[in-house]
Amino acid sequence: MLILQRRHLLILCACMATSSWAADPARGTRDEAKALAVAAASHVASVGSTQAFKDFSSDMKWRPKDMFVFAQDMNATMLFHGANEKLIGKNFTEMRDSSGKEFNKEMIAAAKKGSGWVDYQWAHPVTKKVEDKSAYIVKTEKPEGFVAVGIYR
Repeated sequence: MLILQRRHLLILCACMATSSWAADPARGTRDEAKALAVAAASHVASVGSTQAFKDFSSDMKWRPKDMFVFAQDMNATMLFHGANEKLIGKNFTEMRDSSGKEFNKEMIAAAKKGSGWVDYQWAHPVTKKVEDKSAYIVKTEKPEGFVAVGIYR
């Protein structure tokens, strides 16, 4: 009986540790990323990409927790990146993550469908460690492409 109780206690502790990590208040959630991406696409449609990209850079409401907006055209050229300006203007057509996945092609495919999630690996802007990431993609019309917001998992 005592062994069974210890096993249950270990399982309970593991579950508590896992749930507290998953609920890290400094990390964005899937729901938050999706809502932010939808809002970003709406903002681009409302004020145009030039003004929206300025707003995404200057207003912290577009950069909550560890999330940020990024935008690409349908040719895989980075139009805006909320965490790394050096990526703007670079083409990501052949970009692969550390596992070899051509995630950008999946992002464009999701944009062609209107929206969707894409999983890949990317360096966290604060820790600089490569982590699993999921980005919610939302198609934009002007420019033709997409905006996205990701979460680190």
